[in-house]
Amino acid sequence: MKATFISKEGNNTTFTMVYTSDEFENAVVDSYKKNKDKFQVNGFRRGKAPRKMIENLYGADIFYDDALNNLLQTGYPDALNELNLEVIDQPRLKVDDINKGEDVTITATVACFPEEEVKDYFGIEVEKIDHEVTDEDVQNELERVQKQQSRTETVTDRKTEDGDTVVIDFDGSVDGEHFDGGKAENFELKLGSGQFIPGFEDQLIGKDAGEEVNVSVTFPEDYGAKDLAGKDALFECKIHEIKKEILPEINDEFASDVSEFETLDEYKKDIRERLEKEDNERAENIMKDSMLQKLHNANDIDVPDVMVEDEITSMLQEMSQQLAYQGLSLDQYKQYLGMDDKMMRDQARDEARNRVAKRILLRGVVNQENIDATEDEINKELEEFGKQYGQSVDEVKKMLGDNIKYFEDDVKTKKAIDLMFEKANFVEPKKEEEKEEAPVADAEEEK
Repeated sequence: MKATFISKEGNNTTFTMVYTSDEFENAVVDSYKKNKDKFQVNGFRRGKAPRKMIENLYGADIFYDDALNNLLQTGYPDALNELNLEVIDQPRLKVDDINKGEDVTITATVACFPEEEVKDYFGIEVEKIDHEVTDEDVQNELERVQKQQSRTETVTDRKTEDGDTVVIDFDGSVDGEHFDGGKAENFELKLGSGQFIPGFEDQLIGKDAGEEVNVSVTFPEDYGAKDLAGKDALFECKIHEIKKEILPEINDEFASDVSEFETLDEYKKDIRERLEKEDNERAENIMKDSMLQKLHNANDIDVPDVMVEDEITSMLQEMSQQLAYQGLSLDQYKQYLGMDDKMMRDQARDEARNRVAKRILLRGVVNQENIDATEDEINKELEEFGKQYGQSVDEVKKMLGDNIKYFEDDVKTKKAIDLMFEKANFVEPKKEEEKEEAPVADAEEEK
């Protein structure tokens, strides 16, 4: 097969794929062998009829469509690689008349990744983000780790207090009718966590283990289950056990238990350095996002709808995976929000269009600045990817095949962002101006 570029209009590229008469004939023979069992010809058992008999009965072109489809399975991707085309939609194909013994020409017109001339991508004004790790930040991190190392202890000599964990049975009803999801046994609830409806946990404070408590609450008006929203409910509860949280003392021993350091001071120093690094990375990411948004604002480009729809699909797939970690499905989430597929897609469309526009612009910067990705840079990305699956770089390359190009593009995009960030115009944050009171118009003058 030979691929030849014909023309380019906007994002649409037209090219031809020419198969020799021998290539096409071999594809027709393969199609006959694969499909001959489907044809019944008088005088022959099924699958035994010669190709000529089938063609005489059903038409000389009976195997052409299947033969062409088989040729395109590999020929079309090969043509895209040969012509270095990155397509964003299915092609429109036109097959020239097929004559026995002659080459077969297929003309393809396909939408490709947009090529935009990007302007004003150097010297973008970016507000600096001032950040400082305080002693309070370090202490908060210490207390977070302290809570992770906490243990619980059953309490038998006092009533429940805020912060305790209680083991309870509960059974909820509205107007005497029990509802789905309103009943549980031996449920562990931390008082003050806000896990339950407002007012529920407060009514379990000051109670004894073994005590039965009727808890009266009102479901919020915006509650996810529409049949319960805004309604009064009664929960019959029984407290089986009271547990209190025992926190380890924050000292040198604590530091040596939870870290590689022997003293608390060394551990605090490490925490500060880690928080500073995280803050620097977070601030840089925020500034880069702001820079890219300003790049988008400065370049009004047409974003192909097909790319937007593909991005929406990717966003919803990503959301589905995140929900799965929380034990929810996307369908359950849509039901909770009272939304259908169309509403979910419509809601995501602006963000999807914004993402695609930035991707197109960054590709433009890569091309205009002739940014390339070295083999070492690509291998570094592949190494990080492989760590997630316990695979070497070579194993990842073998698994990805031609899809390794996505990692190459990712490296180029990151380099483009870093180059723009390096050449950005960093300014001090603007102080929030006091809002002036708008003058009240005279009612008579308005008339």
